[in-house]
Amino acid sequence: MQRKRRPVEEGEFKDPLKDYSPPAYADQMEHALCEDAVTAMTTSPFKAVPPDMTVADAIRLMVEIDVACLMICEGDRLLGVFSERDVLVKVADDWQGVKGKPIREVMTPEPVIIHDTDSPAKALNLMSIGGFRHIPILDTDEKVAGILGPRRVIDY
Repeated sequence: MQRKRRPVEEGEFKDPLKDYSPPAYADQMEHALCEDAVTAMTTSPFKAVPPDMTVADAIRLMVEIDVACLMICEGDRLLGVFSERDVLVKVADDWQGVKGKPIREVMTPEPVIIHDTDSPAKALNLMSIGGFRHIPILDTDEKVAGILGPRRVIDY
């Protein structure tokens, strides 16, 4: 069975790929969110800790340096994150049982990441859709370059 072809419409064909007009943005903020690299936002300092650090030491460190999220790294490779939410969900109910365990057992493994060349809009979109407050930033070599969280978003 052969398909019937639609008749060719009269008129001039306009190739949509030939229109290279820049997008029109509503305001400067929309322009910055779409066109800037995420590195235009404050993405450092950040604190990376080894996966064998104890849960108690990690929480103590978070309080001491006033951060809500630690990056769990082995060398330059990101393994996971440990955030305030992990403390509430995975640690609070069983403090005595987990305080001496390595952080790798309660961290969020393989978190969603963005790259330093991505836009702030992409970062905010992923944070919103994923329902998380912190997103690690990796460079093009997949090494940790920073982290983005609510305070830094507000500062932007």
